Amino acid sequence: MRMLYSGYQAWNDMLAPARFGAQMALGLRDKMGPMADWAMPRRMFALMDVFQGAKLTHKRPAYEIRTVTSGNAEVAVREEVALDLPFGDLLHFVKDEVEAEQPRVLVVAPMSGHFSTLLRSTVQTLLRDHDVYITDWKNARDVPLEAGRFGFDDYVDYIIQFLHELGEGAHLVSVCQPCVPAMAAVALMSEDKDKATPRSMTLMGGPIDPNAAPTSVNDLANEKPIEWFEENLISVVPFRYAGRGREVYPGFVQLSAFMAMNMERHSSQHRELYQLLADGKTVEADKIKNFYEEYFAVLDMTKEFYLETVDMVFQRTLLAKGEMTVRGRKVNPGAIHNTALLTVEGERDDVCAVGQTSAAHALCTGLRPHMKRHHLQPGVGHYGVFSGSKWEKQVYPQVRNMILAMN
Repeated sequence: MRMLYSGYQAWNDMLAPARFGAQMALGLRDKMGPMADWAMPRRMFALMDVFQGAKLTHKRPAYEIRTVTSGNAEVAVREEVALDLPFGDLLHFVKDEVEAEQPRVLVVAPMSGHFSTLLRSTVQTLLRDHDVYITDWKNARDVPLEAGRFGFDDYVDYIIQFLHELGEGAHLVSVCQPCVPAMAAVALMSEDKDKATPRSMTLMGGPIDPNAAPTSVNDLANEKPIEWFEENLISVVPFRYAGRGREVYPGFVQLSAFMAMNMERHSSQHRELYQLLADGKTVEADKIKNFYEEYFAVLDMTKEFYLETVDMVFQRTLLAKGEMTVRGRKVNPGAIHNTALLTVEGERDDVCAVGQTSAAHALCTGLRPHMKRHHLQPGVGHYGVFSGSKWEKQVYPQVRNMILAMN
C-alpha cells in the first residue's frame, strides 16, 4: 500500500485531459446565447458539469466569511494568521468595526480528512457575538519532512500553544474528533494552573468514550489490529509535493471510506444534481455543488497522528479509562476545576452517538454541578450539531450562554 498514493496520482493525471476538455466545453455555454437553454445542450452541459465537478481537490477552500451581523451592524471580516506553525495556523477572523470587546473563542477543528473550512458555518455563527480563532490545519502532503513528525501529543501541544496566543480569559469550542485532545490540553493546563486555561470548554459530537455508545465508525476502528491499519492504509507522498517521502493516511482513502458508508445517498445526490442542471434550476443545483466542493476537498494526515488516534481514542479508549498520557504525563480530567463544561450531542448522530460526548461529565470530577451543562439536540445527525438551522437557532444559544456566563 506504500505506493497507493502514486497510483492515485497516475489515475488523476490520466483523467485530467478529459476534465480539462469538459471545463473548456462549459466555457462555451455563455457564448451560445439562447441556444444554450435548449433541452439538448442543457443536458450535455449538465453531464459535463457533474463530471468535471466530481473530483478531489487537495487545497483548502476559502472560508468566504466577508461580513457578519454583530450587534446591530453589518461588519467586515478579514482573516489574519495569528500564529504560523508547520502543521497548522492559528487563524483569526478579525472584525475591525466592533466597539465593545467580545469573548475570545478558539474553535478546535477536526483533523480527519477534511479541511477546517468544514466548520465555516460554526465560525460564521460564533462571529456574531465573539472574537473567533480557529485551528487551520495544513495538508500533511505539503509539509516538508524537515518539519518533523506530528502525532497525538503534538496536536495537544498545538492546542495549548494556540490558547497561550489567545491569552487569559479565552474559551474553547471543540468539534468532533479533537474533543479528546482538547480535553487533554485543558486538563494539563488546569493541573499546571496555567493562566491561559480557558474559562469554558464546549465539546460537540466528540468521542470522549466511544464504548459508551459504539457506532459503525467505532466498529470499523476495532475490527482490525493497529498493525493492519499501518500496513493497509498508510502511503507515501509522491515526489512532486513538498512533503515528498512523508508517510500519510491519505485524505482520498478517508473520503472513500466515508462515501462507502452512504454510497446510495451520494449517487442519488449526483443524479439529482444532473437533473437540476438539465432542468436549468441552477440555484438548487448550486447548493449540492457547494456541498461537494467542500466534501471533495481532502487533507492528508501524518501516519503517526492517524495511527495514534485510532489506537488511543478508538481502540484503547485511554481517556475514558483514565490511562491517557501526553509526553509521558498522565492526563487527569479531575484536575479541571475552573473551566466550565458544556457537552452537545445530536439525537441522530451515527458518527458519534448519544452518550460518547456526555461521558466527559463523569471524568471531570473536580467540577461543581453548576459548572456542567449538557444539551441533546433533537432531530439532527452529526453535521447538524455544528451546522445548519438547528445549530444556529437551538444549539448556538446554549454555547453562547455558557461563554457569557463564564466570561
